[in-house]
Amino acid sequence: MSKPLPLLTVAVPSPLRRSFDYLPPEGLVNEQIEAGRRVQVPFGRQTLVGVVLGTTNQTEIARDKLKRIKKIIDSEPLLPPDICKLLKWASQYYQHPIGEVFSTALPALLRADHAARVAGKRRWQLSDRGQALDPDALKRAPRQQALLKAMQKTASMDTRALQTITENWRPAMKRLLELGYVEEREETILPEVVTEVCVPHPLNPAQQTAADAIVEALGQFRALLLDGITGSGKTAVYLDVISKVIEQGQQVLVLVPEIGLTPQLVDRFRRQLASPVAVMHSGLTDHERLTAWLLAKNGEARVIIGTRSAVFTPLIKPGLIIIDEEHDPSFKQQEGFRYSARDLAILRARDAGIPIVLGTATPSLETLYNCQQGRYTHLHLPERAGPAQAPKIGLIDVRKQPMDHLISVGLREKMREHLSGGGQVLLFLNRRGFAPMLICHDCGWVSQCERCDSRMTLHQQINRLRCHHCDREQAVPTACPACQGDDLRSFGYGTERIEQAVQQQFPDHSVLRIDRDTTRRKGAMQTLLDKVHAGEGQVLLGTQMLAKGHHFPNVTLVGILDADYGLYSIDLRASERMAQLIMQVAGRAGRAEKPGEVLIQTHHPEHPLLQTLIKQGYDQCAELLLKERQESHWPPYSYLALLRADATDKGAPMAFLAEAARLAGDPAGNGVEILGPVPSPMERRAGRYRAQLLIQSEQRQPLHEFLGPWLFQVEAMKTGRKVRWSIDVDPVELF
Repeated sequence: MSKPLPLLTVAVPSPLRRSFDYLPPEGLVNEQIEAGRRVQVPFGRQTLVGVVLGTTNQTEIARDKLKRIKKIIDSEPLLPPDICKLLKWASQYYQHPIGEVFSTALPALLRADHAARVAGKRRWQLSDRGQALDPDALKRAPRQQALLKAMQKTASMDTRALQTITENWRPAMKRLLELGYVEEREETILPEVVTEVCVPHPLNPAQQTAADAIVEALGQFRALLLDGITGSGKTAVYLDVISKVIEQGQQVLVLVPEIGLTPQLVDRFRRQLASPVAVMHSGLTDHERLTAWLLAKNGEARVIIGTRSAVFTPLIKPGLIIIDEEHDPSFKQQEGFRYSARDLAILRARDAGIPIVLGTATPSLETLYNCQQGRYTHLHLPERAGPAQAPKIGLIDVRKQPMDHLISVGLREKMREHLSGGGQVLLFLNRRGFAPMLICHDCGWVSQCERCDSRMTLHQQINRLRCHHCDREQAVPTACPACQGDDLRSFGYGTERIEQAVQQQFPDHSVLRIDRDTTRRKGAMQTLLDKVHAGEGQVLLGTQMLAKGHHFPNVTLVGILDADYGLYSIDLRASERMAQLIMQVAGRAGRAEKPGEVLIQTHHPEHPLLQTLIKQGYDQCAELLLKERQESHWPPYSYLALLRADATDKGAPMAFLAEAARLAGDPAGNGVEILGPVPSPMERRAGRYRAQLLIQSEQRQPLHEFLGPWLFQVEAMKTGRKVRWSIDVDPVELF
């Protein structure tokens, strides 16, 4: 009697925290199904696409009750062993269902039964019959005749070329294909390579020292913090090292926090590296993303630039990983599979035996702590590259000062001075819209969101009230909904209101506003940036979108309109992020030959955090914050996990979390502390009530030893059916 084939263990995309065993497909004889191949499996009443994790001869379910795999999709592993290992580790560390983890790592088209092939560009060419055909034979079909005549003059034509011949060309082309006069083919789209490569400027001594240290680390794992002030030329260091990695026939993965940073970075990389560059971010079509993923996997793309999820991109010969703006919270996924792309990239580099560079002007406290502990090598770029000098930074005490739409007299005078000198001015306010709320002066009614514990923001240009938490919006009422009074007034300031005020105060100068509202359409961000570089906007106004990585050589003055929002927040990371954002925005000033100046408006000019920041710099400010964290036992001096729950029933989340806390017992003896449950600071959001339970430990291992068994119990709780719950390991947002 022949020995039965091993069972296949499959990661199936479902919320269940386990893998599933299946019988091999019908008729399979002695074929080895390697881990990393996609399979089509029955799952309940559905048919889903899963990924094979391996084989087993043992299962908790009787073999005759197991379901059989319907189809093996891939002829060879789609996910290589190193990515499978990374995903298994991430599933266990972040306590997320393994099927959803593997699904997240695949481009959207590969989560379905889609062929894993590079997308091509469709082209049409004449067959031998078509070449020999007299066009007069098609005189009764004028569109077909026109296409035939045009195609007899060229080797092949694409969609755009055919459109110029006749607008409604598709039916005629279909008929020519049926008659055998035309053949259709697909042309592979490879990453763009710029033929005219620009010569880079020589590195200054500090840049050269940093580049040499990274090159020395090639071929081994080492984490290096490239800590350079804004404008110090971190990208030039990246490019210098990347060129050497490419010369060795290896690939480089570069992660950036947001889509907005990729166009200018990609353009610079393509102009300086004579090598294919693939791009991966959510702004691409599914086919474009799949093509980039496969070109990276096959090794045809030597440089891959992407946002968070690109950390899972397979590389045939990895040589270096770079995390640009490593401090940015965008590297942490906040929904579903809550992973940190930065932390997973470090793990990936370690397993691959290659260096990873963490670049930033404002390192996260966790990264600085790792440098202090000797885990990371700390590289410094203390000066700006070229002739540019660091800007002067000053505080404006706005207490008792007359303010005109959040702009003090002192800032307004400085704006006039810089504008008259031909410089551009950048004003920063991290609050979009016209005004944070609308209020009735007669009865006190406030524009409250019906689905959130939040006020609706007035957007005057579109005459709408919009909630920035759930995106609910409505028309601005003409009368008070409560008392029918007509004295409705807007309170507070957003970028739209400041834009209007600046246009009134400086009528001879154009204003460009850059925030989420003005960049909603595809390509809008790049259009606005092009205008900035062309000098069309003398005053730039925006939110944190303006703070990250942009090079504005003509900006000589930066005004931060409200620096107080992070000084007294309950969020443990609020002060750190405020300091980072101030320094990132300040770094936009004086990046060329013209000297720069930064003015920060505040009601608390004596605050020690602000004083340390402007007098001693970000490094000393970070030291101050690290001491505060150590005294309060917050990360990086402890480790956290956050159990969140939400439901439409107000009491359900608290009841669920209270039961979860009871199941935990008293883990203090194992070095784990349970805090809560408590309602979330914004308890109601998008119509759902929210609560949270914090798990804390001074050591990482006891926390994870506790989480696995405990969450297995939590998953079985009946009260869990009344809520939507999730676990967030190493949360970056606690409130």
